[in-house]
Amino acid sequence: MSDTVENDVEQTLIAAANAASQGNDDIQYLSKGSSKDEETESSEVSNDCPIKKRKLTDDATYSQEGNSHYNDENPIRKRKSSDTTYSEVVATHYNLIKEKGLDERSKSSVVYLRNFHNWIKSMLINEYLTKVKDKKKHNAPIRVHDMCCGKGGDLQKWKMGGITHLICSDIASVSLDDCKSRYNNIKSRIWGRGSSNMFTIEYIVGDCTRMRVREKLSDPSMKLDIVSCQFAFHYCFESLPQAECMLRNAAECLLPGGYFIGTMTDAYDLIARARKCNSNTYGNRLYTVTLDFDINKPALFGEKCHFQLADLVDCPEFLVHFPTFIKLAKKYGLKFVKKEKFYDFFERLKSEGQQLLCNLPALETYPPSGTSSLLSTDPDDYTHAKEFIERQGEDNIRIGTLSKSEWEASSIYTTFVFEKVKNTWNTDGTPIFDI
Repeated sequence: MSDTVENDVEQTLIAAANAASQGNDDIQYLSKGSSKDEETESSEVSNDCPIKKRKLTDDATYSQEGNSHYNDENPIRKRKSSDTTYSEVVATHYNLIKEKGLDERSKSSVVYLRNFHNWIKSMLINEYLTKVKDKKKHNAPIRVHDMCCGKGGDLQKWKMGGITHLICSDIASVSLDDCKSRYNNIKSRIWGRGSSNMFTIEYIVGDCTRMRVREKLSDPSMKLDIVSCQFAFHYCFESLPQAECMLRNAAECLLPGGYFIGTMTDAYDLIARARKCNSNTYGNRLYTVTLDFDINKPALFGEKCHFQLADLVDCPEFLVHFPTFIKLAKKYGLKFVKKEKFYDFFERLKSEGQQLLCNLPALETYPPSGTSSLLSTDPDDYTHAKEFIERQGEDNIRIGTLSKSEWEASSIYTTFVFEKVKNTWNTDGTPIFDI
């Protein structure tokens, strides 16, 4: 996304973002107006910024003892008790997705895109597991929380990483059952080869944006080295209390020097594309995005995005304003380390991860060999690959690529990394983080 567009979005939200770092001070946010499901409290409108204030409702407060939340004015919605929550919608969506075997997944229209995203996750996990190991004594235990783990798609990655213990949490109970089955299958194969080198595991069913994970652990005093949240963090930006709850869960058990890593959609990119095509709905043959808010006055929380990606995703998400993400993370001792769009991450690690790209395979061969055919029937999807080969000036060259449609869908995403810092203590027993 261009610097001009990003700066435009940033200036639109900067007043609210700055306020988010002020502890219990007022948080200002851009007014979105009212709907039939939203009751607006008395508001004040600033003369120099189109923002509105709304009071935090008691039913939205994260109620665990010791929680520190913004207790004055907060950008959240009030929902009728009879309404289905977005969390329930998400849980139902993922519970209804049936587990597919490798043969079935290989027939998907997004098989290379799925494999490419698996490559991204594998390289991200390996990069920060390596950093953790470099800080530890040889053979020291490594404990990980796979937050919003789904059906356990990353279990093999954790096994390859040589971790000691894994916590798998997810809102969808059926998905977590599939995760258990996948773990047991991996463990059985290992034992069948005469090896016992498999991490231990525990499972937690629940919404990480509304519950305190630490209280559900087999050992609440457990300290973690990595918390991983892949393609799911954006769900917590439905409201400020949910975002705070999620970040507390990510940070609370992390050791100093441990990492919170993840992947999610990039809010700036989503808004920039909508502005470019002058429509709240856009996409291509693989994905469709519908932004359910005013793209010229986006608020910090509750900005719903319906993202449909082939047979992978089809449920409401929420945009994450990244400066607010950074400021809220500081409150829980998480220092921002890095954010990389998927194409930048690929460029940085493609040489190191070349073998894995081939093994998955994460890229489609162009031109196809023998009797093989291309995944997309649209010839325009491969013009970039054709032009690249022509520039090489050699015959019989084959390259690995994604189609244009796949690149367009993948480039919506970004990685993120935070590091837990050491803290001192206030006289009242609350932690102080020097970030």
